[in-house]
Amino acid sequence: MTDAITTYRPDPAVAVVTVNEPPVNALPVRGWFALADAITAAGRDPSCHVVVLRAEGRGFNAGVDIKEIQRDNGFDVLIGANRGCAAAFAAVYDCAVPVIAAVHGFCLGGGVGLVGNADVVVAAEDATFGLPEVDRGALGAATHLARLVPQHLMRALYYTADTVDARQLHQHGSVYAVVPRAELDDAALDVARRIAAKDTRVIRAAKQAINGIDTQPVHRSYRFEQGFTFELNLAGVADGARQRFLDGGA
Repeated sequence: MTDAITTYRPDPAVAVVTVNEPPVNALPVRGWFALADAITAAGRDPSCHVVVLRAEGRGFNAGVDIKEIQRDNGFDVLIGANRGCAAAFAAVYDCAVPVIAAVHGFCLGGGVGLVGNADVVVAAEDATFGLPEVDRGALGAATHLARLVPQHLMRALYYTADTVDARQLHQHGSVYAVVPRAELDDAALDVARRIAAKDTRVIRAAKQAINGIDTQPVHRSYRFEQGFTFELNLAGVADGARQRFLDGGA
């Protein structure tokens, strides 16, 4: 666990996992694995009936720490980031209890991976969602964006790196509620408490059942996407794109 990932219990049956990695919640490799561990541990606790995933700061999540990748002369950090993202996304999806994502501000890249695999999404009015991957010379999380918007909109958002706001996602049914920023935590906890009041044995079985009938193999499809990221890195495309971003050119 790192200081950037914390867990507390506002109620005995509700675990709140908070990400706080200034300045923009772009997580380094250790942060993604710590987040995976925190969510998995909460779900394994029999006294926990539901998990709320939230963040402090300017936005929910800005994806991977590109500066960390660029500091590495090889591919160790890139591989670590990809594996860490896969672990965190899987932890949300496979968590033994429902995971509610409470999203504010920007939700980009890896943030979409977390939210797309969540069971319920509650968003602040200022929340925006997008995948800037193509501008960074990478691919990934189309798997998860496709769980938030229809297929053709997903493709348009992916190719253009445009964003979509919380109210648009609410219209598509992927965001459960949109509330003022100041009410986000209370709104997420309200949903969490309603779920937590149910028989956790039934809810845990329901989570397994719903995952079992899912038509999208989220783990396999995301790893498939990541294979193309490795190709782009080996071709030298990704490194240049990341550096242009850090230099302020994108």
